[in-house]
Amino acid sequence: MQPGELAILYASVWQAIFGVVEIASVPEHDPTRQRWAWRFAIRPLVVVRDLENAPPVEAAGIFPQSLWRHSHVRLTEEQFAEARRLVEAAAG
Repeated sequence: MQPGELAILYASVWQAIFGVVEIASVPEHDPTRQRWAWRFAIRPLVVVRDLENAPPVEAAGIFPQSLWRHSHVRLTEEQFAEARRLVEAAAG
């Protein structure tokens, strides 16, 4: 991920997508961490305020099994477009 790229936020417990964000900083690596060693700042563009209203990840053609044990996955252009449309609709 690089500054200016867009991403979809995913809530794993709810298996729902809830935000569209812009990557706002260069990724930084913390070699002292074994998990979640990479981090970067994000700028929210659209966020669903209540996760109860967030669309299920499957609605965007993304299956929860593909997300398990990953901090991020690359979406196809179609998956991203549909996820963004769903999040924007749920955010009102």
